Amino acid sequence: MPDALQILVDADACPVKEEVYRVALRHEVPVVIVANSYIRIPEHRLISRQIVTDGFDAADDWIAEQAGPRSLVITADILLAQRALEKGARVLGPNGKPFTDASIGNAVAVRAIHADLRAGLGEGAPKGAAPFTKQDRSNFLNAMEVAMVALKKAAG
Repeated sequence: MPDALQILVDADACPVKEEVYRVALRHEVPVVIVANSYIRIPEHRLISRQIVTDGFDAADDWIAEQAGPRSLVITADILLAQRALEKGARVLGPNGKPFTDASIGNAVAVRAIHADLRAGLGEGAPKGAAPFTKQDRSNFLNAMEVAMVALKKAAG
């Protein structure tokens, strides 16, 4: 767990990578893009990629291992969010909604209910997440800015 501030991005299906870069560079905080395959990133000293094996949850495992109180984790994965929170990290979904200690239990429970419904109902089960919108992108930018200011303030 590094002592420096860092942003860890669960990158395979992340729709806000460009926004992450923009906010991170403005705050001069390093970003690690974590994926199980090559993803293009801008050439910048603060932006790096970590390619993990294609094993189940390999990216999540790497992020959870690296996360700590000086980390901001960007993910839509509720179980990864829970693991990162347990390590003291701040966590944001790509839609800008923060995962917090107060909200994660409910998010995990709803995820389990939806998984059960999909397993039992097949075609009639609730569908996945709603389509990503411009408002989601705007909400993310605002939430990331707030999270970065809080993270830097907490770091002293």
